[in-house]
Amino acid sequence: MKAMLLAFAAIIVISVGANQALTHMGFSSADQTTSPSVRLGE
Repeated sequence: MKAMLLAFAAIIVISVGANQALTHMGFSSADQTTSPSVRLGE
């Protein structure tokens, strides 16, 4: 049981860390799918 809880904690830490790293590096889905030629709000 202890090993499973440790594994769950590791998954949470790794996923949050990866999310933060990719967001700061510009690899978020919002950054990847937008371009200057898109006209929003018109």
